Amino acid sequence: MALIAIIDDDPDIIEASTLVLKSKGYDIISAGDPEEGYRIVSENKPQLIILDVMMDEPDDGFFLAQKFRRDGFNIPILMYTSVSKTIGFEYGSGEMVPVDDFVEKPISPDQLVEKVEALLQKEIKRSE
Repeated sequence: MALIAIIDDDPDIIEASTLVLKSKGYDIISAGDPEEGYRIVSENKPQLIILDVMMDEPDDGFFLAQKFRRDGFNIPILMYTSVSKTIGFEYGSGEMVPVDDFVEKPISPDQLVEKVEALLQKEIKRSE
């Protein structure tokens, strides 16, 4: 099964996401900050990254996603955000935010699995 990296500073989000995804057979690695997140992705080469927007700084997730792309990581990224609810900002993908999809926190287990499976399926088709 696919290896998924979860990078979020909220241990409850990591734990809940891990429980949901492991119940579906996925292997999980996790980190609580951008530096550790970059390290685990570099060392383990997961098939998907779940990345929080706001960690120590409000834009840590954006900068980490940019760093992954700049350094040649083409792994799909699903970004967790609560920013759009807070400030009413709608995200779109692109250079500034080089991620494959966004999901608003809190996310239901079914929605998380649906998003993960769609991104992994898209990645399989892209690499064929």
